[in-house]
Amino acid sequence: MVEGVNILSIPSKGKTLYNDGIHTGVMSTSADSKNHSLKSSGVNPEKTAESIKNIAKSIRDASAKMRETVRTLRESGAIDDITQAVYEATVAARDTTKELNDAAKELKERGIIKDTAAAVEQTTMAARETAEILRDTARQTAEAAPQTTETVKEAASKVKSKTKHSGHS
Repeated sequence: MVEGVNILSIPSKGKTLYNDGIHTGVMSTSADSKNHSLKSSGVNPEKTAESIKNIAKSIRDASAKMRETVRTLRESGAIDDITQAVYEATVAARDTTKELNDAAKELKERGIIKDTAAAVEQTTMAARETAEILRDTARQTAEAAPQTTETVKEAASKVKSKTKHSGHS
């Protein structure tokens, strides 16, 4: 008995009657409230139990298939094959990396990398100078073109004049 509250259980109905001095009523048990909420929400406990049983069967079936697959892989030698292939690939990657590292060190020690970088820099500078010269030449040609055209016209005109005068004389 809780202080000031009288709780009486009525086993035949599965309900609990309470009396706190002010209120008297029927109190649902937790099982009653769960069943009531399941029924009111449209969930069928029997279907839920059947679904859980089906899920458990599916888990057991999948586990058996996994065990059988692992056994087959082990017996066939596939696990050993893949393990050996991974080992060989790892060794090859290690050896290749070591060879590349050794080659890079050798090139560095011989000064090839530094010389190559210097040659690239010199080539870049020469290409810039050439581009600048070409720009200047193009600009000068554009500036001189009107004068050259005029000079050629004058020369052609003089030649025509002399040809006309010499032909008539």
